[in-house]
Amino acid sequence: MPNVCLVKPKLRLYGYLGLIAVITAVSIGVWTVAYRNALHRLQDRAEVDLVFAADRLTSHLLRYRELAVALSQHPHLIPLLHENKDPKVAKSLLQNKGDKSGAFEIDLIDLTGAVLVSNLSEHMTVDLTSKPVQRAFHGALGKDSQIIPSENSIPTRAYIHAAPVFAKGSGAIGAVVVSTSLVNFEQNWPTSPTAVYFTDQSGQVVSSNRTELILKQTTPNGGFPQTKLVDSWTGLRIWMVQGGPYLPSRALVIEKHLPVIDLTATILMDAAPARATAYLQAMLVAALGLVFGAGLYLAGERRRVLAERLEAEAAVNTMLEIRVAERTRALSTANTNLRHEVKERKEAESALKQAQAELVQAGKLSALGKMSAGISHELNQPLMAIRSFSENAGKFLDMGKEEEAQKNLGRISELSWRMAKIIKNLRAFARQESAPFTKVDLVEVIEASIEICAETLRKQGVSLDWQAPMAPVWVQGGEVRLQQVVVNLMSNAADAMEDSATRSIALTLEATDDTVVLHVADTGPGIKEPERVFDPFYSTKQVGAGDGMGLGLSISYGLVQSFGGAIHGRNGPNGGAIFTVELQTAKQKDAAE
Repeated sequence: MPNVCLVKPKLRLYGYLGLIAVITAVSIGVWTVAYRNALHRLQDRAEVDLVFAADRLTSHLLRYRELAVALSQHPHLIPLLHENKDPKVAKSLLQNKGDKSGAFEIDLIDLTGAVLVSNLSEHMTVDLTSKPVQRAFHGALGKDSQIIPSENSIPTRAYIHAAPVFAKGSGAIGAVVVSTSLVNFEQNWPTSPTAVYFTDQSGQVVSSNRTELILKQTTPNGGFPQTKLVDSWTGLRIWMVQGGPYLPSRALVIEKHLPVIDLTATILMDAAPARATAYLQAMLVAALGLVFGAGLYLAGERRRVLAERLEAEAAVNTMLEIRVAERTRALSTANTNLRHEVKERKEAESALKQAQAELVQAGKLSALGKMSAGISHELNQPLMAIRSFSENAGKFLDMGKEEEAQKNLGRISELSWRMAKIIKNLRAFARQESAPFTKVDLVEVIEASIEICAETLRKQGVSLDWQAPMAPVWVQGGEVRLQQVVVNLMSNAADAMEDSATRSIALTLEATDDTVVLHVADTGPGIKEPERVFDPFYSTKQVGAGDGMGLGLSISYGLVQSFGGAIHGRNGPNGGAIFTVELQTAKQKDAAE
């Protein structure tokens, strides 16, 4: 058994090392294939770019070949070779053609090499031994590049076309030599991210879109002294180049010979992106392999750990079952206790609501008790008048004055209606309203509250400023409860002005689309602590005066809150207190329903 335990870790280690070796080999293979494929795609693009660059130079130089051929047959030039003619007309012709074509120099020479006429005032010396001139002297069209030395040590790179001039019935008697500067072509070369250069037969760079390559001498293998052939296994020419920041450090080299202009075009395409693409693919394969290997490792380790913990889990499961049973019993006990607590809380809430309802009713009855004397006077006065009018009516009937008796009976009817209205308001104020709040005319509520408090306000010498709107003002609330709020506010205002010289209560309404605001303002001393005025049992009256327990405003606050409204108390700018009741507006059509 101990040997088995020692062997298994070794086998796992060898397996992991083998997996790493396989991943490495596959990654190398992927890199090799990806690099070769990327180079071949790069080669295709380089060949296309090289063809475009070569065609651009070739078409540029062929224009000057056509110019040389056309001038070799011009009638103003041929007579200068066998007749002693004035060269002014010919010189003007060459200058005109040079200016229009952009040619560097146009010369007419004889077989001795003497320049008979030129478009320049100081023409270059024509080399009779050069290949283009010799071919023209033998009757063929000559072409070649030429490096012309200059006094400022910057030689001029030119391309020469030499066309033979023939006389009638004889061979070549001279040649027209057209030279064009390759610098002009390079200045109009479109910007390209790749380096392109052209070499002559000697291997010297005569034109390029990279100034650091111009006039460089290539080695026999086509490279430069600072280049090195690398990655030969790809089957392509890959150079390591040390030529500055504008040349690729690792370049794919493509060459193309141009027989029309007798130059060789070469392009240096940056191979770094191909290597980067190959590295990226290889790294991706390696990452996937490592992820797969890590998955195998984790699966194996997990399986081993699970196997080792199998027995321990059986014991843990037994302990968990015991704990679950104990926890279940504890939860059952807690659930039973929680149900008892919920029941007790519901009973307490019900008792609290009952107590609040009784407290509201007690507040109303207390207000009625305070106003009982005034109410008695309000009812006693009509009763005495009714008695007097009834006695007078009997006497008028005995005397035969039926019209006077009819008037007394009408007054008795009016007084009875007034007493019935007072009793109706008192009964409505005294009853307990259990229905949910609905749409109520606030104007009617205020009118009923004024009738209840009228006698009390008269006895205390309080004047009432109230301008009732012409139309009903509908709000959300309960009629009896709103009436109690208005009665409480007016009663408190009358009590607060007991020691005031001026005693007046002003009721105003402000209605908007969403809210209706009732302002109850008095001319009393104001509120000492506005923030506490709605607290239960808070009162500014003397203790033992029999004026209440300080619950009126607290009850009013709760009633307004139950309607979804708000009530505030503050001191007025000119003295006195102002209580504001905000209620939600009920639409008139809803109220009618």
